[in-house]
Amino acid sequence: MHIAGHTPDAPHPRGDSVEQSAAISPSVTEIESLKAQLLEARKQATLGELLGTTTHEFNNALTTILNYARLGIRHPDKETRDKALNRILSASTRAAKITASVLSMSRSHRSSNRMEPVNLVSLTEEVLVLLEREMMKYRVQVEREFSEVPKVLANPGQLQQVLLNLLVNARQAMPDGGRLILRIATTPARQSVSLLVRDMGCGMSREVMQKMFDANFSTKAGPDETGKGGTGLGLTACREIIESHKGRIRVESSIGKGTGITIRFPSLRPVAAAG
Repeated sequence: MHIAGHTPDAPHPRGDSVEQSAAISPSVTEIESLKAQLLEARKQATLGELLGTTTHEFNNALTTILNYARLGIRHPDKETRDKALNRILSASTRAAKITASVLSMSRSHRSSNRMEPVNLVSLTEEVLVLLEREMMKYRVQVEREFSEVPKVLANPGQLQQVLLNLLVNARQAMPDGGRLILRIATTPARQSVSLLVRDMGCGMSREVMQKMFDANFSTKAGPDETGKGGTGLGLTACREIIESHKGRIRVESSIGKGTGITIRFPSLRPVAAAG
């Protein structure tokens, strides 16, 4: 039917429709770019948390040095001065370790895309230096079960951030303290090196485990009193980093029995079976 004064719209060529759809829909390149920007933002948030922790730890070491230096000056007897000097030496050694860890992370972050042979034991120890006092404050006992393992090909800065995230999550799962087991070992059958982070906290339900890698899912209302928990790398980004290293992440958890997270990377050299 033709209505006076109205001309039916001419049909649009199919090509116009395709162009409009393409203009509205983001391209794969744009999506990947946005994902990269989001990952970088999460890394920066994690580094911000790390900087706060490092500053606090370094100030603690300096305070110890100053207090015992004053003690040694006020009490010149040999016993007191020897005690003060030993405490100053211990605090200075700790400050040096903190500085070394920060410098290592800083170098790794500047070369954010560079892959190199990485010793998982050394890398884990560097991160633990920065969290040592925090673990003590919350009565978390860290148990190391480290074997001698071959190196893996990785970006050390990215793995440090993944490990920092996993350790903070584990600590927050045990608000009343508890055991935190760290195990590094080889798996000859898979020619890989694995790192286990196991807490004895509240654990997770099956429903939570099904959502834990969703980008918009979190069980935390916001940062805790240390400033951690509301932001940070997140398990979604952790998994992306691990998979970009040709690695795998596995989670085991049950309510009231804690959570174990294992990350596994290909070994740089053949792993022989024991015996």
